[in-house]
Amino acid sequence: MRVVFLGTPDFAVPTLRALSEKHEVVCVYCQAPKEAGRGQKIQKSPVQLFAESKGIEVRTPKTLRNEDEQQKFVALDADIAIVAAYGLILPKAVIEAFPKGCLNVHGSLLPRWRGAAPIQRSIEAGDTKNGITIMQVVEALDAGAMYRKGEVAITKQTTGGILHDEMAELGAKLMIDVLDDFNNIKPEPQDESLVTYAAKIDKSECLLDFNLSAEVLERKIRAFNPYPATYFEHCGERFKVFEAEVVNEKADACPGSIICDGKHIRIVCADGMLKIIKIQRQGKKCMSASELLCGYKF
Repeated sequence: MRVVFLGTPDFAVPTLRALSEKHEVVCVYCQAPKEAGRGQKIQKSPVQLFAESKGIEVRTPKTLRNEDEQQKFVALDADIAIVAAYGLILPKAVIEAFPKGCLNVHGSLLPRWRGAAPIQRSIEAGDTKNGITIMQVVEALDAGAMYRKGEVAITKQTTGGILHDEMAELGAKLMIDVLDDFNNIKPEPQDESLVTYAAKIDKSECLLDFNLSAEVLERKIRAFNPYPATYFEHCGERFKVFEAEVVNEKADACPGSIICDGKHIRIVCADGMLKIIKIQRQGKKCMSASELLCGYKF
């Protein structure tokens, strides 16, 4: 097939790679390069870098709302559009520019977790599984009919980063499977009564609230690892927490109290305590709790 691909971050690269090996990718759309890092240098997205390495034309419009931009899709004379974490909403005119429509690699088992952060929200909620849904793109948010699903288990060791990588690879495989069998698949509508939403993560959520239970906070720590990462503050410094364990013990101290014994850091929660395993002091590298305590005293 002649394919137009729309995607921006790391999550989308495996799908683009798989498409480029089996189909004709005539053009790639992604978000424009942005300033990043301490030097605020302009950095191209992972998708743009991969596409350019393969000699595929890349376009980075800031909006798809104007008519001239929409007509460019028609001029590509492609069969289908494939979307994976693009970052811009597709107007109706773009969706209708392709004879076989637009398909999206969505990071959840729809209709559960429509929206912006399905990977993190599934871990945070305590789900035992998540997965990929290949779905039809429609104007409503993640509401299109479903072509195929694939599951990934969520264990006590699953972080947001681990689940992201597993699902990115699964999404690529499922998309190729769907295109191979496209004419024989009957899309299944979503059950609207089962819809849940994965809200975009706000920076304020990253601050650990020790008035919650240790179990709830441990899930959030895993869900937000490696990005955007949870943290607590001590004496004006920020300490990011990347791994912790639940300790089902009661302490005669207020939530947020830090208990150290030279090698271990435990923080009192409303229910139980968190034993900190991996931590990053502001301006330093990530390290074990015992390594931090060699040079810092709470």
